[in-house]
Amino acid sequence: MRHAFRARSAAIGALLLCTTAALPAPTALAAGSPGPYGFAPDATSVTGAPTPAGAKPLTAGTTYRSSLPGDGPVHYSLDLDATSDTYVSATAAPDPGSTVSAGEGVKVTVQDAAGRSCSFDTETFGVVRSARPIAAWGAREVSADRPRCKTAGTYHVVVERVGTPVSAPDDWDLELFVVSEPALRKPVAAEVPEAWNSQTPRPATGDAVPREGGSGFASAVPVGPGVWTSGIEPGGTLFYRVPVGWGGQLSATAELGATDSGGGYTTGALSLELYNPARGFVDDVAANYAGRRREAASLPPLPPVAYENRYAGPDRLGAMRFAGSYYLVVHLASEVAEKFGDGPFDVALRVRVDGSEKSAPDYAGESRPDDVFEAVPVDLDLGVTGGASSGGTAGGGSGRGDAAMTVLAVSGIGTGTALLGVLGVWSVVARRRLGGS
Repeated sequence: MRHAFRARSAAIGALLLCTTAALPAPTALAAGSPGPYGFAPDATSVTGAPTPAGAKPLTAGTTYRSSLPGDGPVHYSLDLDATSDTYVSATAAPDPGSTVSAGEGVKVTVQDAAGRSCSFDTETFGVVRSARPIAAWGAREVSADRPRCKTAGTYHVVVERVGTPVSAPDDWDLELFVVSEPALRKPVAAEVPEAWNSQTPRPATGDAVPREGGSGFASAVPVGPGVWTSGIEPGGTLFYRVPVGWGGQLSATAELGATDSGGGYTTGALSLELYNPARGFVDDVAANYAGRRREAASLPPLPPVAYENRYAGPDRLGAMRFAGSYYLVVHLASEVAEKFGDGPFDVALRVRVDGSEKSAPDYAGESRPDDVFEAVPVDLDLGVTGGASSGGTAGGGSGRGDAAMTVLAVSGIGTGTALLGVLGVWSVVARRRLGGS
């Protein structure tokens, strides 16, 4: 679980506030049920090569569908310029219900043409020893710190399994997402963001609003500040996305409701993971469960979204470098069924977006996909009675009967109108590092 992305800094941008629109079309599989990972409908099929020589090219702005064998790495290639940063996220999705160990997971390495590492990242199933989608990311960053990785040419992406399988190493489904970030119009000094308050924010409060999650990143259901509820079965995974703009601070807590069924104790029963707009891992947290009372898993305080975060050492700071949609992934361990039954169980997601408006970076070009670093306004047609409130200052809607909830949205690389007020600030605790050689 290592990484060391570092690069430049700057700012110019906007914040938007929006209301009322339709939800995405429901998927065929009921949300919260164990089922196959929901690939992007437009994902391009690509086969990973066992060696760099046969690697198929990946293009920024594109999502790919592939598979990850258990007996060796797969290779892909990138044809890159000398100015843009490029990120590759690999989401590994074992079959629901399959057996995995805490140390098993996925590793992504980006290498130059000579096979020297530009960056690598490893993510494992950890204390929640339950098969579920997990993602790792790698990067080619144009940085003075890595002179061999700043030139134009062919680079390689290596995706592989880590850890010792506890059962037959069946192939895992694999989704690849490639993102490019343009250079800044004017180079800036590589400075770590200024210190910020370490106070832990209170979880969001207000009326709970039913909102079933998606089955993958592409189908992640949009939510804003407030309290969102769903049913979830053991082994099920819910994907949500929250727009967070430059200067915005995201806070989230997942809660698992009590049950009268069964008894016992499950370690790592409920997990909450956070990924950034490039589907890069930010942080995760897990809660144990005894069934008698509600249990909560809260993400540690996160820094405001800032371009400069990439200069910070800790992984969880460096990953908060983009505006855009941040992904909250909730999973209920399959082991819960052994002690408490098949459910479904009630789960609540409490979301806050605080912070103060910051200008977006003065990029010299467009990202690919072109809207990936834009916190596109989220309009929610609740379709239910009641609303939700963030429990914070700005960034949270208040209950308004049948009316749609106003949700914070912030524009990224593009333009926009600043409508966000003064908001609170928090802090960070270092966790992982993604390092290159």
